[in-house]
Amino acid sequence: MAIDQLTESAARFRADPSSGRGTPTVTASLANGRARISSGPFNWEADLPPAIGGTNLAPSPTAYLLGALAGCGGAFLNDTLAPQYGVRIDGITAVARCATDLAGLVGLDGASPELLSIELDIEVSSPDGDDKTGPMFQAWRERCPIFLALLKPNAVGITMRRAEAVVA
Repeated sequence: MAIDQLTESAARFRADPSSGRGTPTVTASLANGRARISSGPFNWEADLPPAIGGTNLAPSPTAYLLGALAGCGGAFLNDTLAPQYGVRIDGITAVARCATDLAGLVGLDGASPELLSIELDIEVSSPDGDDKTGPMFQAWRERCPIFLALLKPNAVGITMRRAEAVVA
């Protein structure tokens, strides 16, 4: 079923390239002291550890970034690439990690707020050999949008402004 849908989608995108383009949007607003994040029909929260002012009641933005990378390791391989490459998958485990220094987030001199040493380890359980899984893995490296966004960062346009406080 998945390969039929992928084949139909590819044909539609070839016939009308604009049909495959989108502009995903995610909105975050403050709710109960945490970031309330929404995208389409989905809602979730983000928080920070207490050491940097949060309450640790939801995953951190760093966890979501790493989760997006690990999630692409699982979902994109299983849902798109495995059917395209004829790879049978019994299971996937993807672990994303990085190094971080919370001291950088509170502005201490000499401490970096950047995420460093980002790594991803993907293990695919499959009865198919390297002759089939290898090309699929290479396609993932060439086509996973989250990996590519981290590997080849885009310019990020930022607008920040102060709004007048609402007095109740």
